[in-house]
Amino acid sequence: MRVRETAGIVYQAGMHDSLTSDFESGQLVETLADLAEAASAVILPYWRADAEVITKADNSPVTLADREAEVLILKQLARLYPGVSAVAEEACEADGRPGEAADCFWLIDPLDGTKGFVRGGESFSVNIALVDQGRVVAGVVSAPATGLTWVGDASGARRRRFGEAWQPIRVRDRPDQALALLSHSLKDDEADKLAARYGCGSWTGMDSSLKFCLIAEGRFDVYPRTGPTSEWDTAAGQAVLEAAGGRVLDMDSQPLAYGKPGFMNGPFVAMGG
Repeated sequence: MRVRETAGIVYQAGMHDSLTSDFESGQLVETLADLAEAASAVILPYWRADAEVITKADNSPVTLADREAEVLILKQLARLYPGVSAVAEEACEADGRPGEAADCFWLIDPLDGTKGFVRGGESFSVNIALVDQGRVVAGVVSAPATGLTWVGDASGARRRRFGEAWQPIRVRDRPDQALALLSHSLKDDEADKLAARYGCGSWTGMDSSLKFCLIAEGRFDVYPRTGPTSEWDTAAGQAVLEAAGGRVLDMDSQPLAYGKPGFMNGPFVAMGG
């Protein structure tokens, strides 16, 4: 199979023709950004509105906002790019995770950071990513509460406010006083030790894949994760961060790959310059 390097992202020629065309022209992330922002509009009426919370089998929460946003995303992707398979969080919860990955597929988290969303916090996001041959090659992260969207593809990483023009973003060179972003689920003493392990004197706790995006735009430096995550939690953010010049590495110092058994990630670290 033909492979080429473009702006640090590996593009493999196994993608469907219409998808390949849109990927190469840059139209794909424009389409995904519009779709993620449409899903954001579905989610926002439920935010801080005492939406009913359902506990899933894994004890994580889900709301109607998650489910309605996912239905919108899946319907539109099927219409725009028929025949491309999708792995989406709520569909997997209902029907089970696929036994194996297709060569080319979508990874979708319609509302990443549901716990924070339920608390009324702002750190939740819509994540849509494209995986080809185990590598994430394009992705979009939208933050409904703040009206911001980030995209990453072969042409680089960009950010915009909903309805406004794109602005390029780039990771910063690592400063003497590096800053870490960590999961809100960590206790303070655990977080202190984890941040110090990666040379960071201070840290901020945050929900969702927005951590990848804040590193991509040069505001933070490292996001280490020791606990398990699903692939839809990380794919879109990884696309943005890699396109901005950053890295997401597993414990073997290899780029975090996709389509793994159970669509689960082990420990990883996301970093900027």
